[in-house]
Amino acid sequence: MNKNEFIGIIPARYASTRFPGKPLAVLCGKTVIERVYEQVAKVLDNVYVATDDERISDAVKSFGGNVVMTRADHKSGTDRIEEAYQKIGKPFPVVINIQGDEPFIHPEQIEAVMHCFDDERTQIATLGKRFESMEAVKNANSPKIVVDNQGFAMYFSRSVIPFVRGVDENEWLSHYPFLKHLGLYAYRAEVLKAVTALPQSSLEKAESLEQLRWLQNGYRIRVAETDFETVGIDTPADLKRAEELLSKTEK
Repeated sequence: MNKNEFIGIIPARYASTRFPGKPLAVLCGKTVIERVYEQVAKVLDNVYVATDDERISDAVKSFGGNVVMTRADHKSGTDRIEEAYQKIGKPFPVVINIQGDEPFIHPEQIEAVMHCFDDERTQIATLGKRFESMEAVKNANSPKIVVDNQGFAMYFSRSVIPFVRGVDENEWLSHYPFLKHLGLYAYRAEVLKAVTALPQSSLEKAESLEQLRWLQNGYRIRVAETDFETVGIDTPADLKRAEELLSKTEK
């Protein structure tokens, strides 16, 4: 694994229904986008923020980061990543898509998806973490992953999968390692270009999970396991919790 074969792109939009201007929210003295950028830069030399907003672009430039402007009408972060990669104009075998609202992403998590590409069969890579409670497993906002014996995704679902037959539901976790999907993705560059050209699939529409479009079209998604939980910031309340967590961590 040569880190120079990877480029990290962080999509960042200003518009957000629940938290407008989220990337520029200040988290213990630094903006959220700067904290994400710093974490990624611990692993990768080639890091860019992809945004459609001049305020975010100016903020990234102010802390010395790389930024590329993209269109405002993208339907997904994946589409924004592809446009950004084409605009950057430098060839990298693998493009890593890091969520712009996860300032606690661990360098080890980025390295884990990078190692997935040691296997030539890997076309896309993502992360999974073992669930710790059945209550969490039942949360439809936490997609579940079922993987095959070689670590490739068979399916993603908002439903509880698999169903453990003949066992009391409270004991399911001790009978099957339910895997939570974490939204860090990496793509071979030619695969990124191909999947962004695909129309929405029936499974994607049913579950509202973009990765099902790729699976349904036959792409192989390698799942790396991590022990680290990601802490996303979707609301001002999340930002407050993140401040408390970061304060404890830095102490």
